[in-house]
Amino acid sequence: MNYKLINTIVVFLFFLGVLLVSFNIVSFLLVLGFAIGYVLFLLLVATNVQWNFFVNAFNNNRFISDKKIAITFDDGPVENTLRILEVLDKYQVKASFFCIGKNIEKNPDIFKKILEKGHFVGNHTYSHTRKMGFLSSSKILEEIRRCDDIAEKTGGVKLRTFRPPFGIINPKTKRALEISGHKVIGWNVRSYDAILSSKRYILKRILKKLQLGDVILLHDNNPASVEILEQLLLFLQDNDYSPVRVDNLFQIDAYY
Repeated sequence: MNYKLINTIVVFLFFLGVLLVSFNIVSFLLVLGFAIGYVLFLLLVATNVQWNFFVNAFNNNRFISDKKIAITFDDGPVENTLRILEVLDKYQVKASFFCIGKNIEKNPDIFKKILEKGHFVGNHTYSHTRKMGFLSSSKILEEIRRCDDIAEKTGGVKLRTFRPPFGIINPKTKRALEISGHKVIGWNVRSYDAILSSKRYILKRILKKLQLGDVILLHDNNPASVEILEQLLLFLQDNDYSPVRVDNLFQIDAYY
């Protein structure tokens, strides 16, 4: 979607509205409501990467004919990642890990183990700052490149994909990605395991509308994800689903 065109139209309509207010043709509240509504709309699309408003992300693949899905983990590597890897080994499944640069620094051996086990790794910024939506393009680019450098130094891989923290994508993120060249990997099945406490409810959310080509979001820094993962893998096994890495799901290159 062409954000610049939409923004230009909205700005034009706003100033037209202000002009009409000055002539008492429309009410001030109507124009104010229009402006507030647009701001709320921008906040909504900026925090939902799967809507593809600012960039085209790989969120799911509806063009495959077999029952492949991708299980992804954010925010590692951490100690709990080792337990996740054990479960994946048990069911002989490959997953995808979007890693935070500073966590790679803290846990280089775990990062290497993810790679040694044949799993996918992607960029999840260096610090995973909660200020992500307020960073300048240059700061976002710095976050991406710093994570890339640590991943290459630690694991010998040049990351080609990026998952934005909190799913936040805005024009500044878009500009940074145009420079870095990373492909964006989103999701279309959000477990909310980072927010919800009930493992049963989280699993139910995942399985409720699961379809071939889906990308599931989990977090390997959440201890509950270990049990959730095992129950999920049992369901997938019983229903003939094949969990694969995201690069295999979308037929893209994982690394440079």
